[in-house]
Amino acid sequence: MPPPPRTPRPRPAARPVPARRRPSGKRRRPRRPRWGMRMATTLSVVVLAAGGIGHAVVTGLDTGITRVDPFKDMKNRPQAGNGMNVLLVGTDGRDRITPEERAKYRLGGAPCHCTDTVMIVHISEDRERASVVSLPRDSYAEMPEHTDLTTGRHHHAHPVKLNAAYAEGGPGLTVRTVESMTGVKIDHYLEVDFTSFMKTVDAVGGVQICTAKPMKDTYTGLDLPAGPHELDGGQALQYVRSRHVDGAADLGRMQRQQKFLAALIDRLTSGGVLLNPVRFREVATTALSSVRADQGFGTDQMLALSKAMRGFTPASSEFVSVPIGDMSFPVKGIGSTVKWDANKAQKLFESLREDRPLAPQPAAAKGPRPVDVGVAPKTIRVQVYNGTRTDGLGGRVDAALRASGFDTTREPRTGSGQERGRTLVEFDPRWDRSARSLAAALPGAELRPVPGQGGTLRVTVGADYKGVAAVRAREAQSGQFEAVRGDQVVCP
Repeated sequence: MPPPPRTPRPRPAARPVPARRRPSGKRRRPRRPRWGMRMATTLSVVVLAAGGIGHAVVTGLDTGITRVDPFKDMKNRPQAGNGMNVLLVGTDGRDRITPEERAKYRLGGAPCHCTDTVMIVHISEDRERASVVSLPRDSYAEMPEHTDLTTGRHHHAHPVKLNAAYAEGGPGLTVRTVESMTGVKIDHYLEVDFTSFMKTVDAVGGVQICTAKPMKDTYTGLDLPAGPHELDGGQALQYVRSRHVDGAADLGRMQRQQKFLAALIDRLTSGGVLLNPVRFREVATTALSSVRADQGFGTDQMLALSKAMRGFTPASSEFVSVPIGDMSFPVKGIGSTVKWDANKAQKLFESLREDRPLAPQPAAAKGPRPVDVGVAPKTIRVQVYNGTRTDGLGGRVDAALRASGFDTTREPRTGSGQERGRTLVEFDPRWDRSARSLAAALPGAELRPVPGQGGTLRVTVGADYKGVAAVRAREAQSGQFEAVRGDQVVCP
């Protein structure tokens, strides 16, 4: 059987981000609920194909894809750079949700012919990295000259919010608008309806999300205490839709979408889906059941990616939101828009065209990778007790915790009572996140809340003590574009 054709190597080039025009009047569109991660189901297919699945398994999967032609009659497009750029668009599909699902997951409101999420997924030329750039749906945009698909009216170029491009001109105008804003040539277009989102998440066995603090959103019904959670399809939909859990609004929502994508990649690459042809076809068929794509994205392209992207992991992915200059930029007739930071955005998309990593790359380290924890060890005060008959063990544990970054008292004490078999971490419930971070450094330790104990955590070393594991605070967004790698945001 001959191998699938290779994806052509695009020509490197650089195109500056075009200048914006001054805004003019246009009636503001009503705000719609934002569903977040519809396109996660499509990205999952790309990752699924990366497992080296055979051609016989992949063949025929693209027959369920509805085809569109977003590149028809397009002129004056940006020059291609290195790598492959996929525009992922999530559209409203509430008309296909059951009444029970509407009520349970608070999916009220009328469906709209609009986009709620837009992302550029860049697959590097060597197929070893995926860069996901989130574009806020309320971004201030210059709509190119076009004919409205709904009314048939011809429109000159005018300012709008980014999500209006789909409503006025469908996939073609959406691609044209994004290319005009970014200077990035789009190679493939994928559009996903959220109606298959829940089924796809359930098909992979759910995803694990870790929350550093409780998350509650009365609008979506999300209610998660701090800690790790296994989310099924419905809960995952609530998680990626929520935008009222903190003061970050849409930016926080985009970060949660990115975190979910990293968790999905983690589940796909470590959950056995890629090694089981039956499960692969089940998940891929579910994911593709709501996809619209350009004619050029099919079986051969998925298989070509699969051969190139073996070994793909969350560390192979990176996530970033386009740099923002003004979160509330007023436009007459439109209302408040999100204005990009022109200089930073230009540098971001230049890096994308030139196929450069967006997130800081980890330095080569000797020994095991430290466990990521939610609270920095240096902020955690610890009192060590020796709960065994081994002389000097308390002092050694105190020194080991201090070397790992914890703020120990340097005055270990002898525990009272019988010798402990299992190491114990006692903590005031108000410092539960600190306790979990400390327990990560003491594998197998028991956690016991003690109301009123105060801010100093108490460790009683047991006979099961094998040493202190290296830990570090989860890396904050850093680097020129505040991008993060997938392995920085998944659960430890």
